[in-house]
Amino acid sequence: MSDLGIYIHVPFCAQKCPYCDFYSGSYTASAMDAYINALIRNFKAYSESICVDTVYFGGGTPSLLNGTQLQYILDELKKSFRLNENAEITIEANPSTLNFNKLCEYKSAGVNRLSLGVQSLNSSELEFLGRHHTPERALKAVCDAQKAGFENISCDLMIGLPKQTEDEILSSIKQLASLDITHFSSYILKIEEGTPFYKNNISDKLPDDDYVSELYLQMCEMMKSYGYEQYEISNFAKESYQSRHNNRYWKCQDYIGIGPAAHSCYNGARFAVKPDLNDFISAPKQNVTITDDNPYTFEEKAMLRLRLSEGLLLSECGEKADNIIKKADMLEKSGYISFDGKKIALTSKGFVVSNSIIEYLIFE
Repeated sequence: MSDLGIYIHVPFCAQKCPYCDFYSGSYTASAMDAYINALIRNFKAYSESICVDTVYFGGGTPSLLNGTQLQYILDELKKSFRLNENAEITIEANPSTLNFNKLCEYKSAGVNRLSLGVQSLNSSELEFLGRHHTPERALKAVCDAQKAGFENISCDLMIGLPKQTEDEILSSIKQLASLDITHFSSYILKIEEGTPFYKNNISDKLPDDDYVSELYLQMCEMMKSYGYEQYEISNFAKESYQSRHNNRYWKCQDYIGIGPAAHSCYNGARFAVKPDLNDFISAPKQNVTITDDNPYTFEEKAMLRLRLSEGLLLSECGEKADNIIKKADMLEKSGYISFDGKKIALTSKGFVVSNSIIEYLIFE
């Protein structure tokens, strides 16, 4: 069997951010202990023959786990799966939950990639986003992580905030790049139904699409000037530091999700865990629902491949290749794609309107 990835959803937050619609609840020590016991129980439900190449702790706020708990989880995971010696092990972390000692414990436990939810290095933007760290706290988290031995550090940034300027975005990039982090993820703020931002009509305060597009393109240029190559719509990395786990999703490679609300694509089907912590804790094995019994169709593969800067090979397009070629010339002349006769890839300009470009190429 080919190597696969393990996604672990840690469904706790100290306080929910007003823009977030990911499943999570309030943290208590007893709930965390019960969750960890259920997590281990689900590890044991899988065969030891499964070889794992990436592990990703997402959430929620996985950095609410202390070092002892994380060590225990990874030790138990190794008993149920065959973890590759050079496996990428990532944990998402909120800067407000970190200190030097905890980071040392994470490193000792085997974590080798840190994904920091910085979002901004502007105080007013952090306040708007409901984040509890200051710019100084975020920068200290990066420095502490490096002192603890982390070489692979990613930072999240958010663009498209009300009244956000180009200078504010570029300042955040410049400060983080000066610390020589290896990876950026940058997301455009999207107002999700059911969130406090949705209920408070924050969408009415957001800049228009044209302005956000300009911010995005300026950000892409700034990333490139600092040596970060854009390898996916929202992701930029120094050489050899792309997220191996997230590349699984975009390249249609199998992964198993464990935890309430976790998703999987494994053994020829997509399935999702019930988004209910109590159900996850009480069930002998997590309850899942099949969401797609025919994943990785051509259309899905093509859509995901076109999210990547490496693009889509025409040799993978079968009978649709001729129709795609006919559309490619106009898109290339307009600067939305690059096309060398063998491969189509979106440019940064194309990524701005990726949904429209992909729909036109694949479905029309």
